[in-house]
Amino acid sequence: MTRTHAQDAYDLRCEWGLSGATFAAADADVVVVVDVLSFTTAVSVAMDRGVHVFPYRSQDDSSREFAATHHAVLAVGRSQGGPGKVSLSPASIRSADHLERLVLPSPNGSTIIHTLTDTGTVVLAASLRNAAAVGRWISAHAPVNGAIAVIPSGERWPDGGLRPAIEDLWGAGAIIDALNDGTRRLSPETMGARVAWLSVCGDIVAALNNCVSGRELVDMGYASDVAVAAEINQSTAVPVLTGGAYFQGYDA
Repeated sequence: MTRTHAQDAYDLRCEWGLSGATFAAADADVVVVVDVLSFTTAVSVAMDRGVHVFPYRSQDDSSREFAATHHAVLAVGRSQGGPGKVSLSPASIRSADHLERLVLPSPNGSTIIHTLTDTGTVVLAASLRNAAAVGRWISAHAPVNGAIAVIPSGERWPDGGLRPAIEDLWGAGAIIDALNDGTRRLSPETMGARVAWLSVCGDIVAALNNCVSGRELVDMGYASDVAVAAEINQSTAVPVLTGGAYFQGYDA
């Protein structure tokens, strides 16, 4: 990629997935990662409960060692979930007993955030549940005219390629809309994300249930996770990555 791809004529920028995030983080003051179904929604639920969340790139032997090192529960895959088990399902995090520290792997949002840990950039986890709070936090804490990169995480095709996920574009658009106060320069990419959000915000429950990722979760028996993702601005917690983890949600 070249500087043409950087959107550096604008304060608000939008780029997709892991490659877009690592490229954007090189000169962004704040990176906002959005994975509506379901990593960043799960993080917001955990922050509401005061749970410490450690993003991780995958669920394997290394993740088990990582969880043991950090004295944390390792979330299982959704297919391994069940009563008493914590997974990427936000509903499972909400109902878990005695949960204090959680390693939460996922192939998209969590992998992106874990990769950005040592970049020196402020990395926020945002969803529809805390979009307004994230906007307020950035307005209060980011440098004036600072560069804000909003990253819809997307999903993966079976061959590993990025599948742009419309729900993440909506989530990115909600954050951009919250930041659109007339003082920031929006790139065409951010304007497109905002328009996408405004097109569905009047009935986000139907939109989430009928988009591809939402239908997939409903068909798998996780309609409750889609419902949690649709709790627009019900959380005021703003997860700010600190030392590779989200230790608290800063109220905004």
